[in-house]
Amino acid sequence: MLDKRSNQQLPTVRRQCDLLGLNRSTAYYQPQRDPKRQVFELKLLALIDQLYTDRPTRGRYGMRDALAEEHGLAVNPKRIRRLMQKLGIEAIYPKPRKNTSAANKQHTKYPYLLKAMEINRPDQVWCADITYIRLSGGFVYLVAIMDWYSRYVLSWELSNTLDAAFCVEALQRALATGRRPEIFNTDQGCQFTSETFTGLLTQHGIAISMDGVGRAFDNIMVERLWRTVKYEDVYIRDYRDPAQARFGLRRYFEYYNHGRRHRSLDRQTPAAVYGLAKTKDVAMIRTDGGRSTVDATLGSVALRAPSPRVG
Repeated sequence: MLDKRSNQQLPTVRRQCDLLGLNRSTAYYQPQRDPKRQVFELKLLALIDQLYTDRPTRGRYGMRDALAEEHGLAVNPKRIRRLMQKLGIEAIYPKPRKNTSAANKQHTKYPYLLKAMEINRPDQVWCADITYIRLSGGFVYLVAIMDWYSRYVLSWELSNTLDAAFCVEALQRALATGRRPEIFNTDQGCQFTSETFTGLLTQHGIAISMDGVGRAFDNIMVERLWRTVKYEDVYIRDYRDPAQARFGLRRYFEYYNHGRRHRSLDRQTPAAVYGLAKTKDVAMIRTDGGRSTVDATLGSVALRAPSPRVG
């Protein structure tokens, strides 16, 4: 039986707004988004990321000058500052009295344990950091966990938000390999100071180290990794979407770990220095699509569907 009320006309817009306590102007408002402005902003994000990777000492004024001189773009420093904050980056320079990192005051901060320490063996120190990965139509964030001594990337993950969940996932996969560091070093970002992240480290008996305030080079090894990844892969491939970026980064990190020789490692690969070989006799840790799994062969790997945060 049909509801008699179904034939009744809905109240007028004025009456509906009165019932909801809204102004009619709010109900009629249509957001105006200029497609050209959005495209230009994405272009600016990509250029700022590339200029920052090339010279991370540039602040908003240095970035303004570089955009004008190298790309012929006149951009207000306030806009550049907003976009740099959106990317989660800031100029590298000594800041003894001011901390502009995205820290949470309620989280526990740990002291820096690597000062004057000689790091001379694998699994002595692991480190982690987050960077921005540009896409044709937007951007995602990349976190990587790396062995400091060998430069071996144990795990990585992508996300379109700067929450702690994707960092915890990467840490869980790194620990799932069965290996443990003595010390784990990060910056004081809220993702790494979260109770979930630090609790997982404490649970496995790992000492926690965090960069000092204003100490730009305390986590220098993973900063070098970002430069390498971007110039050797991201800027060349120009990924369209998160799924393509995930597949491409999986391929690159496989090469980085097992094929790229480092002068600082006496022309050896990170995998060789970490004690893993690309043979059937010795197991190796693979970073397939952000997942770390122990395997003894090199069979082809299917693309993993992106997580809800990424897609």
